[in-house]
Amino acid sequence: MIETRDLTKMYGELYALNRLNLKLDQGDVYGFIGPNGAGKTTTMRILATLLNPSWGEATVCGYSIYNSSRDIRKLIGYMPDFFGVYDDMKVSEYLEFFAAAYRIQGLDRKKKCDEVLELVDLGYKRDALVTSLSRGMTQRLGLARVLLHDPMVLLLDEPASGLDPRARIDMRALLKRLRSMGKTILVSSHILPELADICNKIGIIERGQLLFDGDVETAIKQVRQNTVIHVGVEINRLKEASGFLKTMEGVFSIEERDNADYLRVTLAHDFKDGSFIAEALVRAGYKLKTLHEEEVNLEDVFMGITKGITN
Repeated sequence: MIETRDLTKMYGELYALNRLNLKLDQGDVYGFIGPNGAGKTTTMRILATLLNPSWGEATVCGYSIYNSSRDIRKLIGYMPDFFGVYDDMKVSEYLEFFAAAYRIQGLDRKKKCDEVLELVDLGYKRDALVTSLSRGMTQRLGLARVLLHDPMVLLLDEPASGLDPRARIDMRALLKRLRSMGKTILVSSHILPELADICNKIGIIERGQLLFDGDVETAIKQVRQNTVIHVGVEINRLKEASGFLKTMEGVFSIEERDNADYLRVTLAHDFKDGSFIAEALVRAGYKLKTLHEEEVNLEDVFMGITKGITN
């Protein structure tokens, strides 16, 4: 559905994009992660045929960005980070205006506008002025606008930018619904955890260069080579348990954190299952209170892969 080959954009001596290679298949939800200035928006604007690259190739649904911009625009829905709205319009009028621009005529126009309003849970605001909407509602209205012509591909640039926690949850739920509808989605963000349970693939970009491209599990394995287990016993026997575990085969290191009621146990490279720790502690007479594997989230992955450099 989307493929780039050595896609490059330069401004003078500055590389906004440096030989970017991406591939999204139908139904993929691709999390495009990177700090501000990393090249995410530049990539989306090129794919939306709003910006020409310096060199390299990109295709969307099999069409080249160089000679098939009209075909591509019929198939995509591009939602920029910030977009203008017409303040003196009602929500329904705003959508009908853009539906007319997509040449959706007559009764089909009103039906389609009602459908997308229900999809983004704004049906109850159809007669409200656009100026009365909150930031979260405005973002959902923007998403409704790009869904009017039922695009195959969605390019969503920081859709949760500036939203409060409740609105972020609503936006994630909406993106999951779009995923279930079979849409191919490229969604960018610099707020990492919000993409963790939405995307089947992620790309981490910094200073125009793609540092990682693959699924979340592969990214986690790349960052963490050893399994880490949190182990808790009676607080007065924590140090004693630490000394006991250090003698065991399969334990690489143990960290005792100040004011923590558990030990952070790193297993040796060939050991992935920490259940042997529980068995050994119980046999030795310890009362086991906690034993679980430490999770690695996308923020850990991002910090592990990037160098903290932006344009």
